[in-house]
Order: sequence, then C-alpha cells, then structure tokens
Amino acid sequence: MTSPSNPPGPQAPTLDLGGRTALVTGAAGGIGRACALRLAAAGAKVRAVDRDAAGLEELADGARGLPGGVEPHVLDLTDLDAAELAAAGTDILVNNAGLQLVRPIEEFPPDVFHTVLTVMLEAPFRLVRGALPHMYGQGWGRIVNVSSVHGLRASAYKSAYVAAKHGLEGLSKTAALEGAPHGVTSNCVNPAYVRTPLVEKQLADQARAHGIPEERVLAEVLLQDSAVKRLIEPEEVAEAVAYLCGPYASFVTGTSLVLDGGWTAH
Repeated sequence: MTSPSNPPGPQAPTLDLGGRTALVTGAAGGIGRACALRLAAAGAKVRAVDRDAAGLEELADGARGLPGGVEPHVLDLTDLDAAELAAAGTDILVNNAGLQLVRPIEEFPPDVFHTVLTVMLEAPFRLVRGALPHMYGQGWGRIVNVSSVHGLRASAYKSAYVAAKHGLEGLSKTAALEGAPHGVTSNCVNPAYVRTPLVEKQLADQARAHGIPEERVLAEVLLQDSAVKRLIEPEEVAEAVAYLCGPYASFVTGTSLVLDGGWTAH
C-alpha cells in the first residue's frame, strides 16, 4: 500500500490520440490491421485504406467499441492522385501497404517491378505530400513508414522489394529533415519476418528459388540470420508504430526502429 512517505513512482504516459485522424494503408490485414486497431484503441479516427473491401469491413466490425473509430476507404494505391487526396487532413500517416514477389533479377517481370515501386515508394511519397499541408498548418504530425529489415539489408531474389524499402528509408529521412521545423516527425519501423499472409505466401516462392522443400524455408531461409528464431506478431509491430506517435517520441525522427531479432547485429 502506498503511503505519503512512499509515493508511487512516475507513471508511463498512456497513448491518447483522441481528436487525431490517422491514415493506415494496407489496413485490411496483417500489420496494417494491427496498426489500425491499435491507433483506434488510443482514440484516433482511422482512415483504413486498402483495395480489399471485404477485409476493410471485417476490420471495421472488429473496431466497434474502441475509443476511436475505423472508416473503411477502398483504394488501389496505384491510383496516385487518389492516394494523395486521401491523405489530406490527416494527423498521423502510416505507410504500410506492400507486396512481394521472389524471383531472380533476370526472371523478374518488369511490370511487377514497376507495380512494387509504385505501391511501396511512389504512393508513400504522394501520401506524405498530401498529408503535410495539414500537419504543417497545425504544427504537429507523425509519419510512420513500415519499412523492413530489407530497408537496411538485402536478400537475393527480392530486387523490387529491397529497392522499394531502401527508397522508403531515404524518403522518410528527407521528410524528417523538412518536417522538423513544423513539429512533424518521420520514422521507419523495420521488422524482420512478420506472421502475415505476405510472408506465408513467400514460402512456396522461396522453396522454388532455393531448391529446398517448403517446410525448410522458415528455419533455413527466413529465420537464418535472426538470433530470435520466431516470426514477429503484427501486434508487436503495431506497438512500435504507436510508440512513435506517443508523448515520449517527439525527439525521435529521421531514424529506423529495428525489430529484427538480432538480424542486423551480424
């Protein structure tokens, strides 16, 4: 029991995003869904952007009763003008949407390379561009780019994904430098392999590329360089995203928050 002579220690601040509007891309599943729910739980009104209408409706149902709310916004991010318009008026922008194809460079379809760069690099640029006027006007904003360990390290057979994530790191740092005088932070969150449909779909591709059975891919390929031999849960990534929006992260900008189980410690 606490007495006047033994006061409680300092309390960790709760994340209160009441009155804030957040936009999360790729929100219908995986990391995006977890981020949307976490920010809505903190009181933010979340614009959930995805091309999967059914997935967005399931997300909205799952968010009922949370302090904030989730507003489904069906959008294909290859429509860059629409993406920029969708970001207007947002206080928090979480660039999360992504796609993956595992192929050697000489076999990588150029049209897929173009699409990956459009969704994962050009669309984030347009979303940031659309969000900044409002953020600058109020003197506060948070940009969180869900990058990857592949924004810091390369892996074979992932030319488009690695190129896009490396580019996203540079875009995030530039936004941090430009946004600092206006109270806007910009950071990346860099997970290793997360338990998402995107990773699950890689198993067959990786097995084919490396010439090994699919059941060996997780241990021998995906987790080979990780000291912690497990997949990350989407909720763990969402908590890192939430931290960057919180009261103790106002001095954190232009950097990458790495959740890679020790991968980059090598």
